[in-house]
Amino acid sequence: MTQGKLSELWKNLDWKLARKKLFRLQKRIYKAMLRKDYKQVRNLQKLLLRSRAAKFLAIRRVTQENQGKKTAGVDGKASLNFEERFALFIMLEKYGHNWKHNKLREIPIPKKDGSTRMLKVPTIADRAWQAWCKLAIEPAHEATFHARSYGFRPGRSAHDAQKQIFYGLRSNANGHRKYIYEMDIAKCFDRIDHKHLMKQIIAPQTIKQGLWGCLKSGTSIGFPEQGVPQGGVISPLLANISLNGIESLDIGNKNPAKCIRYADDLVFIIDPGFTSDPTKGWHERKLNQIIAREKKAIEEEVTRFLQKRGLEIKPSKTRLVKATDGFDFLGWHFYVQTNNHKFRSTPSEDNFKAFREKAKAIINFSAFGAKVKAKKIASVVRGWRNYHKYCKLDGARFSLYFMTKRAYTVFNKERKLNRYTAKQLIDKAFPNPGWKENDHIMVKGNKSPFDGDITYWSKRNSKLYDGATSEALKRQNHKCEYCGLNFTDDEKVELHHVDDNHNNWKRENLIAVHRSCHQYIHMKQ
Repeated sequence: MTQGKLSELWKNLDWKLARKKLFRLQKRIYKAMLRKDYKQVRNLQKLLLRSRAAKFLAIRRVTQENQGKKTAGVDGKASLNFEERFALFIMLEKYGHNWKHNKLREIPIPKKDGSTRMLKVPTIADRAWQAWCKLAIEPAHEATFHARSYGFRPGRSAHDAQKQIFYGLRSNANGHRKYIYEMDIAKCFDRIDHKHLMKQIIAPQTIKQGLWGCLKSGTSIGFPEQGVPQGGVISPLLANISLNGIESLDIGNKNPAKCIRYADDLVFIIDPGFTSDPTKGWHERKLNQIIAREKKAIEEEVTRFLQKRGLEIKPSKTRLVKATDGFDFLGWHFYVQTNNHKFRSTPSEDNFKAFREKAKAIINFSAFGAKVKAKKIASVVRGWRNYHKYCKLDGARFSLYFMTKRAYTVFNKERKLNRYTAKQLIDKAFPNPGWKENDHIMVKGNKSPFDGDITYWSKRNSKLYDGATSEALKRQNHKCEYCGLNFTDDEKVELHHVDDNHNNWKRENLIAVHRSCHQYIHMKQ
């Protein structure tokens, strides 16, 4: 069969029905796990893994939707044509329950402290198998994860962690008297104990055997019983499974320290119950004793928790600070003002420096024309501002005035070449969407996208977008204009220009669609 016919066959698969079937099974797994009906959970997982819909959607996710879809493994394949996609589906049908993992491609990634970490990338076939397993394992574990765990989970984001810190340190929570104990886990992904992890995973035995092979394919030479490959589709989920429960370590006496976790980054908020009075020496000594006791209790409990998982605390990234002195977490700097006890968050110094260097590199790169530079820098600025949109950005430091001035000078020199005025390019390159400080609406308690409350999750995910995309979502009642399904957290929303003219931004010419639906629209044109 020719590639053209296979392309039509792939596009004409009933993806809408496949998504509905998959979600229905995932919802049943999630609810069975809430009831602690483990037998029913495994039966439903087996049913999901047997479905053709799950296999096709897993393949589509790693070959079309994921950001790393063009990254090659050890086999050198960076993409699959339609014939290879159907061949991969047949492989999953035949060998999915007896899967043998290939070796991993190692890519060194430099870190801020000068060291490097190895990104271990599986082949596309192995990534598809992991995505297929994840579809069955994730809903079961979502029912067990703690509410204050935010990293690499559907329906949760770094902004939820930011809001939780706001709730813990705002003025009516007496944030000015609190202390922050920052903690990081040393080489978390590289040191997770395999045996302990396998005991925690809720999955059929054949899948657990395949996951065991997945873990062994990415182990370090000196640590054969430890490590989760960082480039795998399922690796973040496995790390969350291993670390689940650390948030519920209620450490302390009168006011237990609360833990907020994003992947392997931890923050403990300690409330001593009073503020020290510098005029009273005994008062200061009592506070120091309480804080030292709380710090020791946290270290002991967390160390005991991590030892069972083959992990340990990283001393160089562990420190105790007053909330009024400030601390960095997830690219933000948090602090409580001493004069009025108001909570503030701003981009951290390292984050702002990295962003500025990236933007300058684009502006000063002579190989690009002004039009190309404006397009590239607009994406960088928009992404940075959207991530920090709930921070305090009205200060002179984050105005981007000097960067805009430099861009204007460079663009003005190339104005005639590209037939764009410098002013027009500046407006495109430095978009400035509106926002409000600490205005993020936090996810409700332990809610999960697998709980079946489609209305709540569709509206919530729609708020992640602004401008023309937000308006289109409201007009369409938070549903994809192409397939008619509600938008969920598992796939990005994109704007489609109906007349295919990307310069026509009129309201009636814009519709919101899933990323995969957007690809199919253009494939059919």
